[in-house]
Amino acid sequence: MAADPASVATANRRRRTGTFVISITPFSADGALDETAFRAHLRRMAAAGVGVYVGGGGSGEGYTLDERETASVVEIAVDELHDSTPVRAMGVEPRTAAEMIQYVRMADSAGAEACQVYSLDPGHGHRPTPGEVEAYFTEILAAVASPCVISTHQSVGYRLRIPLLAELVGRFDHIIGINCTHRDDAYLAQVIDAVGDRVDVHVGGPAQALTNLALGGQGYLTSEANLAPTLCATVTAAHDRNDMTGVFDAYATVLRLSDALYGAGGIRATKAVLRHLGLPGGFVRRPQLDIADSTLTTLLDTVDRLHIATHEGW
Repeated sequence: MAADPASVATANRRRRTGTFVISITPFSADGALDETAFRAHLRRMAAAGVGVYVGGGGSGEGYTLDERETASVVEIAVDELHDSTPVRAMGVEPRTAAEMIQYVRMADSAGAEACQVYSLDPGHGHRPTPGEVEAYFTEILAAVASPCVISTHQSVGYRLRIPLLAELVGRFDHIIGINCTHRDDAYLAQVIDAVGDRVDVHVGGPAQALTNLALGGQGYLTSEANLAPTLCATVTAAHDRNDMTGVFDAYATVLRLSDALYGAGGIRATKAVLRHLGLPGGFVRRPQLDIADSTLTTLLDTVDRLHIATHEGW
């Protein structure tokens, strides 16, 4: 007899929850990797109590990194954070299993706690067949033994099938989590019901954070924590204390901050605010460009109205 989903969710909620930042990669004005700013930024994340993913294709601008830089951001993060907070490698959507295997092995060699395994993106707008997706993940997971987190992400234009997720989790015990990034609550519930008793489930972005916790998932990944890590960590920390007023107050602010940042340019806006405040964050790397001064002024008004400085102790 299948387990009652409500009972599974209740049991899952007894496991500790958490917030992970999808870290920015600071660059200098001329586009060089700014190691000093990166280390300072990572220390600020650790002090706030958030786990850290580095090198991601969105917030981490991973697609602009060359092979040496890709390894460097993981190595720097491990060196800076290994004794203070979980540090994981995220990477970018790969074209082949071989690319992903190389990345996982690099992250493991650098000492990362775990590595995300992105869904296959063949490129040119194509989508792989279900058989190709299964073969892709099987090839990777059979070739590596280090802890892995499977990503099912809207960026590739398809979702991983629930039976495949269940089969992979049942077969490969070095899968420790699922990162689910789809604005589909029914799909998220199916993921948790299928594998949430065996691995942690986090959602990408704050929009489904409370839904995930209610269903028995373990937390969320957030770009907003690059600016406001203490605020973002409060959502899951207050949840663990059964402080629902704290959860709701923090969550409402995170959602409003998220809307403001993405409406002003996403990570471009985040870095502009960090620079204005004198916090480590650096510049974006081309092809991205800085936001307009007028946009920054409006955004700073919103940051002030949301009392982010109070939350963060600036």
